[in-house]
Amino acid sequence: MFRFFKRKPQTATLPASNVPDEFGAVAADDHDLQTDTQTEVFEATVAETLSAQPTDLIEPVVDAPQSIIESTSSTSWMSRLAKSMSRTGKQIGVIFGHSTIDEALYEDLEAALIMADAGPQASQQLIKSLRKRVRSELIDTPAGAKKALCNVLTDHLKVLEKPFDVGAVKPLVVMIAGVNGAGKTTSIGKLAYTLQKQGAKVLLAAGDTFRAAAREQLIEWGARNKIAVIAQTGGDPAAVAFDAVHAGKAREIDVVMIDTAGRLPTQLNLMDELKKIKRVVSKADETAPHEILLVIDGNTGQNALMQVKAFDAALNLTGLIVTKLDGTAKGGVLCALAAGAQGCRPIPVYWVGIGEQINDLQPFVASEFAQALVNE
Repeated sequence: MFRFFKRKPQTATLPASNVPDEFGAVAADDHDLQTDTQTEVFEATVAETLSAQPTDLIEPVVDAPQSIIESTSSTSWMSRLAKSMSRTGKQIGVIFGHSTIDEALYEDLEAALIMADAGPQASQQLIKSLRKRVRSELIDTPAGAKKALCNVLTDHLKVLEKPFDVGAVKPLVVMIAGVNGAGKTTSIGKLAYTLQKQGAKVLLAAGDTFRAAAREQLIEWGARNKIAVIAQTGGDPAAVAFDAVHAGKAREIDVVMIDTAGRLPTQLNLMDELKKIKRVVSKADETAPHEILLVIDGNTGQNALMQVKAFDAALNLTGLIVTKLDGTAKGGVLCALAAGAQGCRPIPVYWVGIGEQINDLQPFVASEFAQALVNE
């Protein structure tokens, strides 16, 4: 089903002619790549030991039997987002059934926001802003206060809204991290589909050599999207990332997405591995990685803040993907993130996911999220 291209063992220093090898990878002019039977050493400003396992360039099969499954619902994205967050929306929306705007309404609303994982800091900020807006706009009905809260939430969340710029550099190298179970590899597949629909050429790198079947899972997503995948059986994920960046340059790819092993921030050895991947990628392209994204599960609540803080300290994150905002998801944690709770800086949220279909990953829009959160 797939065609595999194996790297031939290197027996001497690669020439500085920048001729693509059989992987489409280009050797750097000023660096030597030396290989023995076990280890590949890339020499730059700091020596890095990379795996000598052969790297495969798995080409997509044009007539792959797996089909892209899109949501066939005629409902809009906004309707699906509201439905996925309906539990939280109803809990907040019902509070505005009060007959008047009084202290009880504000207290109930603050409690509901905390229960929705917004946390005390963000909840207090939002209530303070709502009180001020109600007074300044002379709002005298609960329905008017509900609309005002929607506007307050939109303003509050705007700091997280940022478009994902694909055309800034070529190839755009995107490194994607996250804890186990957050939906990282699945999000990569969905994102690859989204970027392709926008006209971008995408290449995937199976840098998760730690989890069983992670390589095969990404290859399957590559087949569904008809996208080539750089992969390796075992070995060093930094080597896979290095080859992927060079292959992206040689093939004139728009976006190279590098999957990494899921890990907890307390797993220091694996966090160090992430730092190594970042260093090695920067040797393949001194400006890369251009984007470092963290995938977080929208159901993890305030624990998501600790993940963001830990990964940001290690990698200097540039953006987030929030997944699983369906079912019992609360979603208020984005309010906490926007407020800088628990020492987190407000990192842009590029995409939010609300389902299992391949097109259920959409750009984060503050106004839409605010409406869904309050059932407006």
